[in-house]
Amino acid sequence: MSTRENITDILCIGCQKGSTSWLHSVINTHPATWAFPNSEPVTSTTKEAHFWDWNHQRGIDWYRQLMTPPDPALRTLDFTPEYAGLSDRDIAECKALNPTARVIYILRDPLARAVSGIRMQMLWHLGKDRTEPLHLDADFDRVARLAKLGLHGDYLRNVRAWRRHYPELILLNYEDFHTDRAGSVARIFSELGLDQAGLDEAGQERLQRLMRGRVWASEPFAMDRSVLMTLHGLTWRFRQEAEEQLGMRFAEGERLLKE
Repeated sequence: MSTRENITDILCIGCQKGSTSWLHSVINTHPATWAFPNSEPVTSTTKEAHFWDWNHQRGIDWYRQLMTPPDPALRTLDFTPEYAGLSDRDIAECKALNPTARVIYILRDPLARAVSGIRMQMLWHLGKDRTEPLHLDADFDRVARLAKLGLHGDYLRNVRAWRRHYPELILLNYEDFHTDRAGSVARIFSELGLDQAGLDEAGQERLQRLMRGRVWASEPFAMDRSVLMTLHGLTWRFRQEAEEQLGMRFAEGERLLKE
């Protein structure tokens, strides 16, 4: 019988294309955290358990077994961006299974996030590299549907849904990983109650490599101006709401529009 209070102690719900992989690696440098074993294709590497989208039919016992660490004191990680748009019923179940979990939500400029999400779907489903421009055509319609721009971009809806169950939801700005990396990492460790001074030597070395390295971002790719402006229109409401009601400030999309 498990004595752990939560199945998962630290959840990251996105956003998709918001450097969740980088942040997962950063947090997992701490010896008090634990990432489940690589179980692809059932899960996505050691990062995304996908319980509430791919694997819910496997049952709670499956999720508990996947997430059970070798030492019950370790804090487990599930960083699955698809969780951002969960229904109230699913979030309520998450709360029941993980009553004291800390939940992180990284917000990225909605236009830049959409562009990155579109490119990811192009590579996955159309096999197009960045040298081929994207036009307003059937290919765009297909990858736009696959990218689920509303689910991943409607930050205000997602924040409100999760805060109903987790009022202390931690919001991070993706751009801070570029402009104030050290400050952002110090803040998230503090928010999670993880003492950076508690990293062992191996963890310190891994963290320093991550801090010096490039925060992964999508490479630019060719698209018609009409595609960019269409995405700008589709994501405009998300940007306005995030700025006005969540206090976020974004610059990445403005740079895209000026290129």
